[in-house]
Amino acid sequence: MREVFKNELNALADDLVTMTTKAADAVEKASRALETNDLDLAEAVIDGDAAIDNLQRHVDQQAAQILALQAPVAHDLRVVISALKMSVAIERMGDLARHIASLVRIRHPQPAVPAAFADTFVLMGRSAARIGHALQQLLDNPGLDSVPTITAIDEELDEQHLRVFSMISELDSSEITPSQIADVTLLSRYYERFGDQCVNVSQRVEYLLTGSWEPELSANDAAEQRTEPRH
Repeated sequence: MREVFKNELNALADDLVTMTTKAADAVEKASRALETNDLDLAEAVIDGDAAIDNLQRHVDQQAAQILALQAPVAHDLRVVISALKMSVAIERMGDLARHIASLVRIRHPQPAVPAAFADTFVLMGRSAARIGHALQQLLDNPGLDSVPTITAIDEELDEQHLRVFSMISELDSSEITPSQIADVTLLSRYYERFGDQCVNVSQRVEYLLTGSWEPELSANDAAEQRTEPRH
């Protein structure tokens, strides 16, 4: 029975790796579609998101079955609960990649990114692909050495996100339209949240490895908490 349980946990871990690989590939392709205004590639990302959604449902079903039939405790229970949390975050990563691709489709044949922002979004796309693949490697070969790398790339995305807002403030109405402002704001937010979801998953892995749970808030999340009304 113990060997069966071990195999079930390994299958759960393998599915999380597969999900993350698909999400990392999706954001890389969505970024390329954004950079090149490639409608076919954007459509492929949008269509491919269903596979990530299906994997999340499969992971959740596996985890529920393990909880019901194996009644895990201590570390094993933390593994199963963490897998449920991670599957939600990884599925969200896939959604964010799909959102980027959807904006390419909406604006086509016009580019979704104004020329003034092109270089910044190329950098954001590269950072998102790097953090996605770094997370995939972490889940495939868990170890604490990868966690700081993921955190550092997330900080790059946060800085690039803030740069977009600085650039918007530097342009006047003759250089950027209201709809373009909305587009670049949304795109920047999608990339920034993609990085945050990667950090969330990496912190879950760190928790499983160390038993310590002290999640770090991103600058944006911390600001949101400070502005929430107190009851």
